[in-house]
Amino acid sequence: MAKITGFMDYPRCEVEKAPVGERIKHFKEFERPLAEELLHQQAARCMDCGVPHCHTFGCPLHNRIPDWNDLVYRDQWKLALQILSTTDNFPEFTGRVCPAPCEAACTLNLQESPVLIRHIELQIIEKGWKEGWIKPQKAGHMSGKSVAVVGSGPAGLAAAQQLSRRGHKVTVFERDEAIGGLLRYGIPDFKLEKWVIDRRLQQMREEGVTFETGVHAGSDISLKYMKRIFDAIVLATGATVPRDLDIPGRDLKGIHVAMPFLTQQNDRCNGVKIPAKKAISAKDKQVIVIGGGDTGSDCVGTARRQGAGGIVQIELLPKPPEFRHSNNPWPTWPNILRTSSSQEEGCQRYWSLKTKSFIGKAGRVTGIHAVKVNPVYEDGRLNGFKEIPNSGIEIKADLILLATGFLHTEPCRLIRDARIDTNNRGDIAVNNGNMTSHSGIFAAGDCVSGASLVVNALHQGRQTAEAVDRYLHRL
Repeated sequence: MAKITGFMDYPRCEVEKAPVGERIKHFKEFERPLAEELLHQQAARCMDCGVPHCHTFGCPLHNRIPDWNDLVYRDQWKLALQILSTTDNFPEFTGRVCPAPCEAACTLNLQESPVLIRHIELQIIEKGWKEGWIKPQKAGHMSGKSVAVVGSGPAGLAAAQQLSRRGHKVTVFERDEAIGGLLRYGIPDFKLEKWVIDRRLQQMREEGVTFETGVHAGSDISLKYMKRIFDAIVLATGATVPRDLDIPGRDLKGIHVAMPFLTQQNDRCNGVKIPAKKAISAKDKQVIVIGGGDTGSDCVGTARRQGAGGIVQIELLPKPPEFRHSNNPWPTWPNILRTSSSQEEGCQRYWSLKTKSFIGKAGRVTGIHAVKVNPVYEDGRLNGFKEIPNSGIEIKADLILLATGFLHTEPCRLIRDARIDTNNRGDIAVNNGNMTSHSGIFAAGDCVSGASLVVNALHQGRQTAEAVDRYLHRL
């Protein structure tokens, strides 16, 4: 594969980012692409490892990573694009926002120096767009069947594109005013500029996909009508119900769940004016972000760009180790300390801290009261937290953002009317073919799995499209 000694000849080269002082002045993407000569060298590091765990274990989409690494090394970019596109509908999305479990599973990660897979993937697809190699892939013949896809996040878009390419007439219904779901409204522009989404949507329109925005499926159009018009329905409604903190002081002004804060900024970047009474801004404020995951990190980066006076990020879990523990072996995802690009831009981080109450004055939040905690394990699994006596602290804040995760999909009218079964978490229950308890209605993505990675949503969208296609052929 590639250059047989490449992993010895070339060190891993990290992607350059714009300096912090420069990039926090705007919401544009700030990673700087590597030159092609360096990309050839990085692709050459892909070794003949025998069992490529990068795509058999690490990548949910099973991208044929060693194959396109070899082709990039040999300067056969168009063929690399063809192979990449057989497994990933939207490499421009995964190449920007995926945490790269493929790199964690790379054999070279035994020495903590994996192949630069994510960035090579991104440059393959961007070269394809630049060179005009990416064309609409229209079906050779039409099946005469129609499918409704409810939700236009990564799972819904992947399912829609796959089904359209199989010759089915596909209509995507989105309750928001623009297509993209989490990609458009949840991920900040500095990680994914929205023209990237619009470029792909134009291809899908030319392939025959119809997009209907501002439509609440089940309310604006009834289940009975949809069942009469469409031969199958795919629910890809995401996991949108946030996990809140039901603690004293929650009713104080200045406390918000993360998504409205992030969505407002994405709207601003798109030229939408936010009414002053509804605006959430971190400008000149002391900000606390509760939650140490990706959403929390996005809040940190957004608050920094809005001109926050200071940012504190709180995590309930203990601080991760710098290196793998023996019970976290390769090629599993390494549970180690990471610092995101947003955290690099400036925030104070706390671990093992539980928020007990919000503090306020005259109806507005002024801070939090928190205590330190230790994790409690039972049979090797986390089973809660124990408060440490006399460890209480207070942290001042003018704005508090709750990035504490998501519970389940929203129990919309369509799900209720169809009497679709859910599991004990509130997610939609499906069988092995991704069909719900209502015949002809399928589900994919976070509404089934709970909040997860974009790459997992794409995988489920593709799997569901296969199941729907088989179902339609049996009608």
